[in-house]
Amino acid sequence: MKRICVLIVLLVCTNLVQAQKYIFFLHNYFLEVAGVEGVHPEYGSAEYREILNDFTNAGFNVISELRHRNTDVKEYARKTVKQIDSLLKRGVPASKITVIGTSKGGYIAMYVSSYLKNKDVNFVFIGCCGEEDEAAIPEINFCGNILSIYERSDGSARSCLKLKDKSLNKVSRFKEVEVNTGLKHGFLFKALKAWIEPSIAWANGKYE
Repeated sequence: MKRICVLIVLLVCTNLVQAQKYIFFLHNYFLEVAGVEGVHPEYGSAEYREILNDFTNAGFNVISELRHRNTDVKEYARKTVKQIDSLLKRGVPASKITVIGTSKGGYIAMYVSSYLKNKDVNFVFIGCCGEEDEAAIPEINFCGNILSIYERSDGSARSCLKLKDKSLNKVSRFKEVEVNTGLKHGFLFKALKAWIEPSIAWANGKYE
């Protein structure tokens, strides 16, 4: 009887884990340097806590941490891949895992996509693709359901379409959204509906 009860508990726990939805949020470089209390001279404070709260309030288990200054992009991407693999081994469907990255965090997310090579995991790259990336980082090779978001007034990050087109892995879905807040690269510092709502919709499997 005791063994049956243990099995029932394990089954319930497994079902609960599998029913959860997960977001890995990878923040921008400024937070590595200045932390959550820092104030950018042009863009102001980075609303890290508010962004995490928005994702949590939308029903996601949010996995995020403040990275150390000058974190190696590739090493951190491999660390994130291991975390995702752990969830997959516990039975979490790949479609319920989303990696969202802003600016430098977006580059980390691109490497996660390239290393993980899982066509069902969701990715959101925000304000991170540059004009020279196709030649500068040839190892980037998207895989999964890819949403790219960039700001019209941002002079440092644009469309991810060229990187998507050169990718040899399986890009199951690709969508790109241009927002127009007038905040330049500072748009991703803020917990704005303009990029948070499309990210949540993508993480919920609303790909249209």
